[in-house]
Amino acid sequence: MSDVQTWIKETVNSTPVVLFMKGTAQFPQCGFSGRAIQILKACGVENIATVNVLEDPEVRQGIKDYSNWPTIPQLYVKGEFIGGSDIMGEMFESGELKTLLQNV
Repeated sequence: MSDVQTWIKETVNSTPVVLFMKGTAQFPQCGFSGRAIQILKACGVENIATVNVLEDPEVRQGIKDYSNWPTIPQLYVKGEFIGGSDIMGEMFESGELKTLLQNV
């Protein structure tokens, strides 16, 4: 396992809610990342750890390899890959995401 893969694994397993995104929570740099932040805030999540993949090309590619998912953003809750903004949106609409995030 590469250093980047090790760092990603440690990050998603040591932080309850992690969003790998383009930009930051305060300044998302793509619409999908902005939507993901809005969804998390609508679910009442206050402590969102974010990783700006635009700052490091190795992390940007590494997270895609780690999850075997081709797009950013990517949400992890308690070490488990949840999905991107579309899946987050569907889970938010059904209430499933809020339920998942209540105990973190």
